[in-house]
Amino acid sequence: MTPMLRVACAVLATCLVATVAAAAPATSPSEPPAPGRHELTVDVLSVVRLRSRAVADARSAATLGREREGTGVVIDDNGLVLTIGYLILESETVELSTADGRTLPATVVAYDAATGFGLVRALGKLPIKPATIGESAGLAIREPVFIVGFDGVARGLVVSRRRFVGYWEYMLDDAIFTAPATVNWQGAALLDREQRLLGIGSLAVPDSLGDGSGVAGHMFVPIDRLKPVLGDLLAKGHASGPARPWLGVSTQEVEGNVIVTRVSDGSPAEKAPIRVGDVIVAVGGQTLTGQADFYTRLWASGPAGREIGLDVLRDGRIQRVVVKSIDREAYYRPKPTF
Repeated sequence: MTPMLRVACAVLATCLVATVAAAAPATSPSEPPAPGRHELTVDVLSVVRLRSRAVADARSAATLGREREGTGVVIDDNGLVLTIGYLILESETVELSTADGRTLPATVVAYDAATGFGLVRALGKLPIKPATIGESAGLAIREPVFIVGFDGVARGLVVSRRRFVGYWEYMLDDAIFTAPATVNWQGAALLDREQRLLGIGSLAVPDSLGDGSGVAGHMFVPIDRLKPVLGDLLAKGHASGPARPWLGVSTQEVEGNVIVTRVSDGSPAEKAPIRVGDVIVAVGGQTLTGQADFYTRLWASGPAGREIGLDVLRDGRIQRVVVKSIDREAYYRPKPTF
């Protein structure tokens, strides 16, 4: 990290602003809201609180819990709300609340595992103007941004644009990283100085720059990732095309080695079996160089349903384990119908 960027992050950390349901209006559209005034609320910035409750036997409850809370961003005039997908995964009920306390039930429209986005629709009229969708591709490093959670607005700075590799069979080539860290980032809106939506909050990260400097911040899914799939998500509840093969393993990369840290109950990996502590060294006979290479080769092997040959290091020797992959969506519990 350059000295200039390190100083910028430190300054932002001391200037972090969060206004509960009310931040001041900007003196111009390009300036951040100032504290102590009451005309500009998170509603004006198209944000609502989202609460959900997962079904009783939700498989995701082991890592996410049944009760979930975060932010949603209104993106059309008919109550369509964009959020981060894990908030609504396997949900039985979803509830949206405005800053003045009004509450509406909502129904799940779609969850897209490849991007991480989720969509719900309010069952009633939301008195909120939709967000203006921006272009995340042009968002530059060091550009100031707003992070808008359901309870207020915080200033931030884009500190890196890079690949993000998640331990849960997830990868983004163009993730947005911001600093400093703030609260209520789950599903939060990332806005530019003109208040255009550029991304949706996904994770808190301990190293937002990716250089080991330890500047805490957040990872956002770029809004440009929504545009190619939005029509399909609205029409069919999922993106078109073959589903990616999914195994059900969590992994950690250590010096290029892909180590299994968790195996999801009832997953293809458990049935194979893959075990915690296995080191995955090859997919389809092709030696791996790390987690990103693992996902790239896994997803390139064909659609969900294919048998995937994994070479794993276990008990001091290489073993071949064949895993019959599935569509990730087929693993999760559906909402009960009556």
